[in-house]
Amino acid sequence: MNTAQKGFTLIELMIVIAIIGILAAIAIPAYQTYTAKAQASAGLAEIAGAKTGYEVMVNEGNPVTGLKQIGLNSLTTKRCSALTANTYATTGATTGAAANAIACTLKGSPKINGEIISLSRSADGIWSCTTSAKFAPEYLPTECAVGTAAIGTVKTL
Repeated sequence: MNTAQKGFTLIELMIVIAIIGILAAIAIPAYQTYTAKAQASAGLAEIAGAKTGYEVMVNEGNPVTGLKQIGLNSLTTKRCSALTANTYATTGATTGAAANAIACTLKGSPKINGEIISLSRSADGIWSCTTSAKFAPEYLPTECAVGTAAIGTVKTL
């Protein structure tokens, strides 16, 4: 009598599970890197909109003394655990120049949590993005440079 095999053998099932495990071992770290980079870019995007309000204040000759003046209505956002806006009243009262003019302390993935991403403005009105010195390059938004000091080096936008 000829009996047809029905179902899978234990070896076949173990091979399939091993293949799925190998794929998962490759995919999960790549996904975590992608997620951290996306959260860092989102933090930068949240503060980038305030550049317009900052420029308005500079053009009107008014010093920036708080977040609300430049359009940030809260000390925290979805991606920033802390927002700061440095005043240029003493350093760049006529030009609007300020290092770390608008800064975001990132929250989210443990790989970027607590890192700082900031926008600085030169006297010429050129904005640049910097990050804290420990910010890993693989999570860095393309517009920014990794810092070397308290906030860091500058990459012009």
